[in-house]
Amino acid sequence: MLTSTMVLHQTDDDLTPAQQARCLAERISGGRLVELPAIGHIVCVGDADLLLNKIGQFLTGARHDAEPDRVLATVLFTDIVGSTERAAQVGDRRWRELLEAYYALARRQLERFRGREVDTAGDGLFAAFDVPARAIRCAAAIRDGVRSFGLECRAAIHTGECEQIGGKIGGIAVHIGARVAAVTGPGDVLVTSTVKDLVAGSGVKFEDRGTRPLKGVPGEWHLYAVTSV
Repeated sequence: MLTSTMVLHQTDDDLTPAQQARCLAERISGGRLVELPAIGHIVCVGDADLLLNKIGQFLTGARHDAEPDRVLATVLFTDIVGSTERAAQVGDRRWRELLEAYYALARRQLERFRGREVDTAGDGLFAAFDVPARAIRCAAAIRDGVRSFGLECRAAIHTGECEQIGGKIGGIAVHIGARVAAVTGPGDVLVTSTVKDLVAGSGVKFEDRGTRPLKGVPGEWHLYAVTSV
């Protein structure tokens, strides 16, 4: 019986080079590389509809286009600043303990502020909220909490219409959130102007960080750092 294996890779993966995926597919008997036009390492951050179609086409030989549900959501990305250097400094065992403490803290705050964990990768957390003000307060609580472990984290938040398929969310709004995270500085909670406008009257205060391009996303984006919640 002939068998084959599909290797999925996102073309703008910051962690795994495309050549590594190609080599993997070449070394597997019957391997087939499928490259998805998406940003980042976390697969569900990409086009979930396209991903499911590619898998379905591989398994059945036929393409099935599904009409995705679309929801308005606030996406939150957090990660630890200087994680590679810190891991090298403290060693594998201590770093694993710090990561476990970080995720335990983050999940307590997600529960407190009624967020939903979508995915994790390494020291990165991707979560979704119904209300942007809760996402901001959750991000600030995570940032402040991890400092007791001697860690510094950063957070990025954007609100937009997302595709929802199989319990995951994706689409351009998620891409934007991921790209804001990539330009966020240590200790910052950075949000787009969309988020800032939506939380007017909530008591959250911001510092203007100006406009800048986001890799792979059209146009210039006005960003703000949270200064008080």
